[in-house]
This record gives sequence, C-alpha cells and structure tokens, in this order.
Amino acid sequence: MKVKAAVLNAAGAQPKYADSQPLTIETVDLQGPGVGEVLVKISAAGLCHSDLSVINGDRPRPLPMVLGHEASAVVVEVGSGVVDLQAGDHVVAVFVPSCGHCEPCAEGRPALCVPGATANTAGTLLSGGRRLQYRGEPINHHLGCSVFAEYATLSRRSLVKIDPDIPLDTAALFGCAVLTGMGAVINTAGFKAGMSIAVIGLGGVGMAALLGAISAGERQIVAVDLADSRLQFARSLGATHVYNARDPDTETAIREATSGGVDRALEFAGAIPALGLAYNVTRRGGVTVTAGLPPPTSTFGLSVAKLVGEERNLKGSYIGTCVPSRDIPRYMSMYMQGRLPVDRLLTGRLTLDNINHGFDLLHEGEAIRQIVTFI
Repeated sequence: MKVKAAVLNAAGAQPKYADSQPLTIETVDLQGPGVGEVLVKISAAGLCHSDLSVINGDRPRPLPMVLGHEASAVVVEVGSGVVDLQAGDHVVAVFVPSCGHCEPCAEGRPALCVPGATANTAGTLLSGGRRLQYRGEPINHHLGCSVFAEYATLSRRSLVKIDPDIPLDTAALFGCAVLTGMGAVINTAGFKAGMSIAVIGLGGVGMAALLGAISAGERQIVAVDLADSRLQFARSLGATHVYNARDPDTETAIREATSGGVDRALEFAGAIPALGLAYNVTRRGGVTVTAGLPPPTSTFGLSVAKLVGEERNLKGSYIGTCVPSRDIPRYMSMYMQGRLPVDRLLTGRLTLDNINHGFDLLHEGEAIRQIVTFI
C-alpha cells in the first residue's frame, strides 16, 4: 500500500530544521504483515530526543529511514501466527521488540533483548525483514517502529494492547516517555515511600519521571533544568524545589536543601555535566540513575574511592527497566484514576507536513512532548 511517511536520507542537518528539511514527506510503499507481524493505522506519534539524535547524527542509524518510535495505533490486519490481536484493537508501540527467548528476556528484562537490539541496530523488524520501500529501494525501520507515517508494519513483539477507553493522543506517550521516565523511578531507582529525589533534565521523559515520583509519594522532589519555563512547569506539577543548572551554586544549594543529598538522582538530559551533577547531589549510600543517552563516544569519570567508600550505586536505565506488557497497563490505570496526569505533558499537536518545525521546537527547548496526529 502507498502511505505518507517522514523519511530521513542523511544525518547531520543543522537547525533550523524548518529550513534545512532533514525529514522529507514521501509517498512510500508499505508491505503488509508477515509471520508474527501486524499492520496498524497510526493515531498519534510523539517527537522524542531519540529521533532528534538520529537527525543530528548523535545516534548513527542506517539510512534512509522512516523515523518515529513512540505511537498509539489501531490494528488493521494481523499476519499469520498472531492470535491475540485483531482488527480494531488499540495498541501502543514499544521501541525494543522482545523475542521472549534470549537470556535477558528469560530473566524478565525484555528491554535488553539481544535479537531486538540486533534488529534495531540493523534497521529491520525483529524478523530481520524490511517492509518499507521507496522507488524500489528498501527503507530502514527506526527501532522496529517507523511511526512517522500514516500506517506501519511492526512485529507483534513491538506492540502492547491497551484499553480502548484511553484517549489515543495521550496513549502515545506511554510507549516511550512514560515507560522510560516512570520506569526509571520505580524499577531502576528502586523507589521507596518517603525518599527524596532529584530529576535532572525536564523534557518529556524527565517530566514523566517527575510525575512518577509525585504519584509515588516522594518526600522532596527536586527538579533541575536549563530553562526557567520548564522549572515553573515542574513546580506546577508538584516539584518541591527547582533549580536552574546554569547557576554555579546549584549543586551546593541542592545538597543543603536535602541535608547532604537526595536518596535517588535521575538524569535525563543526555549530557555529561548533567550526569555529574546527578552523581554529586546523591547522598552517601544513594542511587544515581542515568537514562539520557549522550552520543556513543561520551565517557564519564568518577572517583572509585568515593564509589566504594560511600557505597554509591550508578545505574543505567533503558526503557525504565520495564516489562512493557506489565507496566504500560499499570501506568495507564494510574492515568485513568487521575494519579498520573500524562496529558499535561502534551504541549503541541502537529501534522506530518510540519514535523521539521516540531523538531526545531524540541531542539530549542520550547516543547515538552509534541505529537503528530493522524486522527
């Protein structure tokens, strides 16, 4: 079938993206579902820094590629072997397909699925196949999803069925922003009631983490960013302390306000100085979590004596250490109960034709979470 899609042919474009047009809207050929695959009609797709990092070249991916990895959709057709989904079901895309059989999957850690990571790196679906073409040439899939398009074919292992009562525009955020942010708080950081927490980097994922901390009942909730507007918004959500990272006294101020440091510090900025700040404001015996994904060449230095002598923990978090089929329904239930107001993070709705402008807003820090809508 013919579908409109946002195609990236070359990385490294410079902003303003509305002028350089790194994403071109093309009519591409999309094949129907193979064995274990599902054809879906995209309802809403979120703009994430993980997409932007492919556009600017920080995260090398095989090109050309249809971008987009965070979306809600409606099932159109299922391939052979898919018995638990049918046409009309509402689903959310997950950007690491889990095979269910490799060692990480068997340990209950599907975010670390080995075949899933291999397929994502190669730009294919979990099966190793590609279902996109343009002018007879194959196009790569972004993280098994490629949802900046009217329709997409995905592995069944890249989809989670959801309650049809969840608004589809809000539902899109649960596949990346909410999974990654909320999961980092609950799963990776090991939250316990009454702890203090710092969230550094207040994009869509960081704000979702903030909401997770608030819903879980943190004692002190510290929010840190470079933009005062985001800090004000974090305060409106429920942050108890806000600090601009540009202030050279921020680290000292946080340690003083939290009596020596926070129990848990989470970094979502994707920048080494932000990770350093997170580590330095973590108390003795505390846990620092990073989910920011800086460029692959980035390294972080720390004092091993401090790591040992203060019994520190520094942990990476990918997709919030989540089990998507378990956690997405849980978090959606909290949203429906009014305990997780994810809809407040939606700061803009775009058409596919305006997607480059949307990435300008993301790059400039003028948006928290924007979605391309197809409904």
